[in-house]
Amino acid sequence: MLVRTAVIAALAAGFALAAPARADEALAKKHNCLACHQLDKKSVGPSYKDIAKKYKGQDVAAKLAEKVKKGGAGVWGQVPMAPNPAVPDADIKTLVAWILKM
Repeated sequence: MLVRTAVIAALAAGFALAAPARADEALAKKHNCLACHQLDKKSVGPSYKDIAKKYKGQDVAAKLAEKVKKGGAGVWGQVPMAPNPAVPDADIKTLVAWILKM
């Protein structure tokens, strides 16, 4: 009985941890971010995992949020990052945090 309870608790914890990841991926889909970015491979823009790797250990969340909102160019090549002024700031903050955790 104790083992069964431990297994159920472990599964519940795993689902709880996975839920925010799915929710933030859903947010990326909602705002059409995946039209230019993929989780683990380059497409029009860099992959989210490459972004996380490049900025690992740096305090860049505000800088990246501004780039998402206003657009930018030059960091990842010649293709510019399109501005996303219609995306709410709270959603951008959530997306940037999710990307940097990868």
